[in-house]
Amino acid sequence: MMSHWIIAPVVLPAIIAPLIVLMMRNDLTLQRIVGLTSTLALAAIAAALLISTSHNPPEIYLLGNWPAPFGIVLMLDRLSAMMLMLTALLAIAVQLYVISTNWDAKGRHFHALFLFQMMGINGAFLTGDAFNLFVFFEVLLIASYGLMIHGAGKDRLRAGVQYIAFNLIASTLFLFALATIYAVTGTLNMADIAVKVAALPEGDAGLIRVAAILMLSVFAIKGALVPLQFWLPGTYANAPGPVAALFAIMTKVGAYAILRTATLIFPPETAAIGTMVADLMLPAALVTLAIGSIGILGATTLPRLAAFAGIASMGTIFIAFSAFTPQATAAALYYMMHSTLAAAAIFLIADLVTDRRGNGTLTAQPRIAQQGLIAALFFANAIALAGMPPLSGFIGKLLVMDALRDNLALIWTVILVSSFFMVLGFARAGSVLFWKSHATGEPADPHHSAQPLAYVAIGGLLAGLVGLTVFAGPIMGWLEVTATALHAPDAYIAANQLPALATEGN
Repeated sequence: MMSHWIIAPVVLPAIIAPLIVLMMRNDLTLQRIVGLTSTLALAAIAAALLISTSHNPPEIYLLGNWPAPFGIVLMLDRLSAMMLMLTALLAIAVQLYVISTNWDAKGRHFHALFLFQMMGINGAFLTGDAFNLFVFFEVLLIASYGLMIHGAGKDRLRAGVQYIAFNLIASTLFLFALATIYAVTGTLNMADIAVKVAALPEGDAGLIRVAAILMLSVFAIKGALVPLQFWLPGTYANAPGPVAALFAIMTKVGAYAILRTATLIFPPETAAIGTMVADLMLPAALVTLAIGSIGILGATTLPRLAAFAGIASMGTIFIAFSAFTPQATAAALYYMMHSTLAAAAIFLIADLVTDRRGNGTLTAQPRIAQQGLIAALFFANAIALAGMPPLSGFIGKLLVMDALRDNLALIWTVILVSSFFMVLGFARAGSVLFWKSHATGEPADPHHSAQPLAYVAIGGLLAGLVGLTVFAGPIMGWLEVTATALHAPDAYIAANQLPALATEGN
C-alpha cells in the first residue's frame, strides 16, 4: 500500500512550480533542470503507484483525516494509476522537445505553467470527489490558458480566447450538474453518490437524469465529442506545437471523467438512468470519428491535420465506451494509450516541419533540413494514427471492432471507411510535404540545427507505440482486469468505507 505517496503527484508540482516562479524566473537553464527533474520524479512515483495498484485493491487518501464522504478524498485504483503513468511519460517527451527547440525561451514561466498543468491533470485522475474534479479541471485549464498563448501572436491569442470561452461554458454547466447532484443525494463524494443514486426513489429519477446529461455535456466538451468538438481544431492548430502535444492528454481527461462517472455513478443497470448515456454516446461518437477522418482528408495545414487526427481518435474511444462492457472498455483503454502517444507525436512532427518551412501549409515547397528523418517519423506515425498494420493503432481498432461485434454493420462500416479516409489524408499530406518538395529546388534552410533531443522525444513516443504493439497481450490482460473492476465498483466503494453496491448484473 502506498499511503502518503498517493498525494505526491499533486503536491510535488504544486510546490515546485511556485519555487520556479519565485526563485528561478531569470535562469532558464535552472528552470529546465528543475522542471525536467520534477517530471522524472513524477514518472517514478507514477510507476510505483502503478505497481502497487496491480497487486492491491483501490486505496483512499483522506485529506485532513476526515472520513469519507464528509472530507476530501483522493482515490488510487488501476485506472487512475495508468493515467498518471501515461501523463508522466508524455510530459517527459514534451519537455525534452521544448528544451531542444527553445520553445520555453519564447515566453515567460513556461516550466511553472507546465507543472501547474501537471498538477491539475494528476489531481483530476486521483480525486474521489466530484467537486474537486471541478477544482482540478479549473487548475489545469488556467495553466493551459497560459501555455496556449505562450509565444504570443494574433492567431494564437484569438484561439486562446475561443478556448477560454468554451471552457467557461463547460465550467458553468459543471457547477449546475454538481448542484443538482447535491440537491438530490446530499453528497459529492463519487462513491457515495453511486450508492445514493442506486437507491433513489422513482420521484427523484428525473433530476438525476438532468444531472447526468449536464455532466455528459461537460465531459463531451473536454473530450471533443460531437456536437461539442468544434473548438478543438482551431485551438490545437494554433497552439505551440509542444503545448498541443501535451494537450493530447487533455481530451483524455474528458474521456476518463465520462468512463469514471458512467461506470461508477450512472451505469446502465441503474434504474434511474438505464441506457440513456450509452444511447446518446454511440451516435455522437460515430459522427465524431467521421468528422475527424474527413477533416484529415481535407486539412490544408499540418497542424489542423493533427488536430483532426485527435478528434478521430476520440471518436474511436467513445464508440468503445458506449458499449459499457468490460471487453469494450479494455479495448478503449488500450486505444486511449495508443492515441495519446500517437497524437502527441504528430503535433511535435508538425512543429518540426512548420519551424523549418516557416509555415505548416500543405503545399509543395523547397526541401527542409533533416527531411529524410522527419519524413520517416511522419510515415511511421501516419501508419499508427490511420490504424494500419503492424503498429498499435491497427491492434487497437481490431480490439474495438471485436468488442462491438453485435453492432457489426454500422460500427464496423464507420471505423473501416474512416480509416480509409485517414490513409488517403496522410498519404496526400506526406506526398506534398516530402515527395513533391524534391522537384522544387535546394533545401530552404540547410543549416538548421539538428535539435537531437527533439528527435529523441518523438522517437520515444513512437517507441511507446512499438511497445504497445509488442506487448499487446500482457497489456490487454492487465487492462481486462482494470475494466472488470470498473464495471464492478464494489472494491472502489468499499475503500471509502461505504456499503458496497450489488453488481450481480455486471
